[in-house]
Amino acid sequence: MSFDTHTRACDVAEAFDLRGQTYLITGGTSGLGKESARCLASRGARVVLLGSSSERGAMALEELQAATGSQSIHFEAVQFDSLRDVDRVAGTLRQQLSRIDGIIACAGIMATDFGLTEDGLERQFGINHIAHHRLITELLSLLRQAPGARVVMLTSGAHRLAGIDFTDPNFERRIYDRWTAYGQSKSANVLFAVGLDRLLAAEGIRALAVAPGVVAGTNLHNHLTDADFVPLLERQPGLRNLTRRKTTEEGAASILWALLHPELEGCGGYYLEDCRVALSNADPLDHLGVMPRVRDSDQAQQLWALSERIIKAALASRQQEQQV
Repeated sequence: MSFDTHTRACDVAEAFDLRGQTYLITGGTSGLGKESARCLASRGARVVLLGSSSERGAMALEELQAATGSQSIHFEAVQFDSLRDVDRVAGTLRQQLSRIDGIIACAGIMATDFGLTEDGLERQFGINHIAHHRLITELLSLLRQAPGARVVMLTSGAHRLAGIDFTDPNFERRIYDRWTAYGQSKSANVLFAVGLDRLLAAEGIRALAVAPGVVAGTNLHNHLTDADFVPLLERQPGLRNLTRRKTTEEGAASILWALLHPELEGCGGYYLEDCRVALSNADPLDHLGVMPRVRDSDQAQQLWALSERIIKAALASRQQEQQV
């Protein structure tokens, strides 16, 4: 069966018997994460959702259990703006789970006002990238227990807006721009997939990045005004010509294709959109395809090293606080 931009997530998942498989979804209580969870649970998988709100987690569990009949859906609360809390939940998952067959990294924020995480990081970079880098690397022991495990990083065509400023990722010296910061974080998601895949491919664990497209029904943009979108449309004018947004079901299709489909067995480090490997496109004014810079292994290594330094500094600061 061939898939395309109109394929629904359930169409991708329907061929799979996922009994005995365990999947972790960050941002799993709404939007694309919740739809991915619904499809996985309906095929018999055990699904663990991570989200910031216990109330939304309870509501999502009730809804998903009613929709799928599954009692193998679980929720853990985590604050992704705190590496301390990321480490806490990683420890809990290592105690509770014997393996993870796949991770879908959906949690994130988009084009927010400037702010800092608990660890002093620009929030979009800290939540969308650094928190996931830490969580996933802390769960490698569980991924290694599942032959052929896959990690799917949610990115966006907005990666085309900005690469990584390796000298000032937290906007300490440059003027903050919400779309540049978002673009940097989405570039980081792709480069993390490239770096993780390079690290783990020899062990049979593969990582991919997915751009779900412009999707209706997510809460990423609820805080934004029409005026906030004007700079984005100026930088990516092709977005003005969109005739329709994808449904949540359509947006999640590429996620499950990346996570499950045998066509991608042995493949990793790719950027996917519309259930296919995206074409390279270096035109910054376009919103489709992948910018060559985020597939660059040298940049992936540079980002990995930067991320590890940032996390090491945060851990050292935490230890100093505990000693005071």
